[in-house]
Amino acid sequence: MTEPRVRAAGPEDLDTVLAFWKTAAEGTSISDDRTGVERLVARDPEALILAELDGELVGTVIAGFDGWRCHLYRLAVHPDRRRRGIGTALLTAAEERFVRLGGRRADAMVLQRNETAHFAWTAAGYGPEERWRRWVKPLTD
Repeated sequence: MTEPRVRAAGPEDLDTVLAFWKTAAEGTSISDDRTGVERLVARDPEALILAELDGELVGTVIAGFDGWRCHLYRLAVHPDRRRRGIGTALLTAAEERFVRLGGRRADAMVLQRNETAHFAWTAAGYGPEERWRRWVKPLTD
């Protein structure tokens, strides 16, 4: 299989990414819109990582580093392209980014109901940390 081209997203990619997430990502959050993704890319131009095959977007991951912790979001691979190493290539790029920035541990946001994702994250060496629970509060309506 051809290796995917992995690169950082630019402002010109955002509409394609948002449309891709409707097909490949499970669940949405308050910031999964044009404004939220524009803000992410403007603040940290290397955080949104894309995988492409033959010029087609086939995967994404957000590798956010706040200077203290490394957070992974929106690992998504097109349903027709799964189990071909695309997720692995994206996580490798994200983890290499974190190491370059001085990160020491990565964590991932994974929906409890997304059992397919649980298998993928486990295969990549991640595991749930049951003693913690995410608490959230929307800051806007």
